[in-house]
Amino acid sequence: MTFEIGLTIFVFIMTMLIIFWRPKGLNEAWPASIGAIVILLMGSVSKENILDIIDKIGGASITIMATIVMAVILESFGFFHWAAARLANLSKGSGYRLYWYIQLLCFLMTLLFNNDGSILITTPLLIILLKNLQLKPQQMIPYLLSGALIATASSAPIGVSNIVNLIALKIIDMTLYMHTAMMFVPATTGLLFMAWIMYLVVRKKLPKELPVINDKIDEVFFSRHFHPLKKSLSVETKKKRTKLMLKVLLFVFIMRCLLFVASYFAIPIELVAVLGSFSLLLWRWYHLGTSPADILKKTPWHILIFAFSMYVIIYGLNNVGLTALLVQTFEPIVNKGLFQASFMMGGLVSILSNFFNNHPALMIGTIALTEMGLDPITLKTIYLANIIGSDIGSLLLPIGTLASLMWMHILRKHKIKIKWKDYLKITIIVIPLTTIVTLFLLFYWVQLVFA
Repeated sequence: MTFEIGLTIFVFIMTMLIIFWRPKGLNEAWPASIGAIVILLMGSVSKENILDIIDKIGGASITIMATIVMAVILESFGFFHWAAARLANLSKGSGYRLYWYIQLLCFLMTLLFNNDGSILITTPLLIILLKNLQLKPQQMIPYLLSGALIATASSAPIGVSNIVNLIALKIIDMTLYMHTAMMFVPATTGLLFMAWIMYLVVRKKLPKELPVINDKIDEVFFSRHFHPLKKSLSVETKKKRTKLMLKVLLFVFIMRCLLFVASYFAIPIELVAVLGSFSLLLWRWYHLGTSPADILKKTPWHILIFAFSMYVIIYGLNNVGLTALLVQTFEPIVNKGLFQASFMMGGLVSILSNFFNNHPALMIGTIALTEMGLDPITLKTIYLANIIGSDIGSLLLPIGTLASLMWMHILRKHKIKIKWKDYLKITIIVIPLTTIVTLFLLFYWVQLVFA
């Protein structure tokens, strides 16, 4: 091993260790950017590589940030507080029913926005909701953990719900439309299986009955958030507020659908995403009188820095020969058949994700696939197996995804303690089973529809 290879690997490992450790709540973008600077100073990444990185992450980054901006705008309307209040009322005093509504909420938030945005928004709201339902910390953990797992894993069905998925789509030269056509059915079915397995695991820890809340939860959420309608909880006001929220939700859903239409017609999806967020921003300005300036403060721009920096580090690893080594090692297995290749690569990315985070794991796995000379359908199917490993298999440990790291940080800020053993009691059963089932479903779905 040459000095350059050893130093590049050392920089990567140290970067990931600091990201996992997060001393004094250090933002993950700092160690990633420092690691990227070291790689650049070493000369492992050329200027041409930098331009290629910008090309590959540019559209994905704009799409994700536009989506997060849209989520921030909805938050200012009180949409998520309204949704949580509706969730509590629909539960009708049943702790079991609340579990399923939390799963549905987290699934939809990720599909409508993205996994990082879903975690950032739903976790604090669920904490408020569960505290106002007077649940003990140990009773809160199953709801919070299962919701976080579903929110993170729900980025698998559609590629636009995760920045690393969008970047990988660019590498593999696959449209968002084709990703969804091949992945939505098997991944969503896998998520239903995952929610059911988690329910069986945590059922005994869930309270059978919840306090009767009636309008109490409306008062709690309404008092915490400014709303354009008058501050009264009359029946007429509730109807107006619900009507407004449903209109906003319909707009977001339409814009989400237009992303796939744009992908089908080879229109850059980032243009549609920006148009949607800009339109909603102007409408909010008119309706609430809120200046767009708050978006600059509330949008987590550090995600862009993190993605760019990690890609620089991955390019460094690729340039010193890591990808070539992976190709040499796994190409003979990949060539044995689609079934073996899907499970092998999906399993490999799952393992790499849990030890090194899913961002570098998926990027390395995807780059390696492009150098194996595979036919288009085989390449796309194995790539989607990588996605399953990256979005679902990565959840075995709480350090496997950026969203999981964010979730742990939010819990610490709210002084909710969750130990690794509490996390592993659920994931050690749920995640391997869900990953295997979803990989099976992907293989047979591709054979049925695309073979």
